[in-house]
Amino acid sequence: MSEDKSKSSYAAAGVDTEAGERAVDLMRSAIAKSTRSEVVGDFGGFAGLFDISAFKIMTKPLLATSTDGVGTKIDVARRMGIHDTVGIDLVAMVVDDLVVCGAQPLFMTDYIAVGKVHPERVAAIVTGIANGCVMAGCALVGGETAEHPGLLGPDDYDIAGAGTGVVDATYLLGPERVVAGDVAIAIGSSGLHSNGFSLARHVAFNVAGLDVHDNVAEFGRTLGEELLEPTKIYAKDILNLIKAVEVHSISHITGGGIAANVARVMPADLALDLDRSTWSPQAIFTWLQSRGNIEQSEAEKTFNMGIGMLAFVPESAAQLAITSLQASGLSAWVCGSVRTRNAGEIGDAVAKGGNGGAVSLVGNYAK
Repeated sequence: MSEDKSKSSYAAAGVDTEAGERAVDLMRSAIAKSTRSEVVGDFGGFAGLFDISAFKIMTKPLLATSTDGVGTKIDVARRMGIHDTVGIDLVAMVVDDLVVCGAQPLFMTDYIAVGKVHPERVAAIVTGIANGCVMAGCALVGGETAEHPGLLGPDDYDIAGAGTGVVDATYLLGPERVVAGDVAIAIGSSGLHSNGFSLARHVAFNVAGLDVHDNVAEFGRTLGEELLEPTKIYAKDILNLIKAVEVHSISHITGGGIAANVARVMPADLALDLDRSTWSPQAIFTWLQSRGNIEQSEAEKTFNMGIGMLAFVPESAAQLAITSLQASGLSAWVCGSVRTRNAGEIGDAVAKGGNGGAVSLVGNYAK
């Protein structure tokens, strides 16, 4: 009987370590730009190190942490062959969750799972993440790229990230600070951001039957360009707002839509009447509703409908808050007011567990 001289190897099993090393080399310069003075050591260690001694001046420094991904928006990136913008999305989804409590984002780590390492693609993703960190003022201190042959297809990938920030407990934002008479300041979104893409993709590709390269008159650009519009990173703008005016609570409008996310940052005994007539959602939202025959209530539970963040401030601070946000190039407006909640009032949404306030969307969107 002849001896089987075939040999097994990591490469034969589908893992290309040399491609992984090339990807690291391609992303080094981008990562080097996304740093802070508190970062200790060089890129490439087993753990990222960050010196927090500077924050001892806080009365009671609290670390804040958040983790997220970008969901099925990755499918659009693959169809377009553009992979850096989802890296920006990833940072936005993490750091904009951190700042709602008033925390300054300090650093992030990322995780990229791929079926096969395409060095240029991985480097593009990480470059986007690094650029997003620069926009947010935080450092990219580490990450992991994992090749999963047999589990993911050669062209498949998914990304996730985790971030850490710090806030002084004395200035912590939250539901308990919101009072009747406060007003809600809406901060405009850049589009879909990174939520609702399972529904958006279904409408665009299955119902409308369009390709990402098809031009859509309502958008003035291709479908793919519209869908890939990066999520706005609000971190620096929100921190500037907190310094400029008294802010009580902030909501990041992500999965679950406007009402459910706003209800999370209100006390149970209060209600917000959010007036739709104060703004007009961008074309992508009305287009999806029309093409997909999506009921308004369903759209509002799925998409941000043009609001990326919402801040509660005293009525006397409203104009100054709007001026501060507009100075950052953001659209901002008063969209509602807080009042005492009526007995048994539910509204359009109450935070999970029933611990949040009631939120009611009233009126019709402006044309």
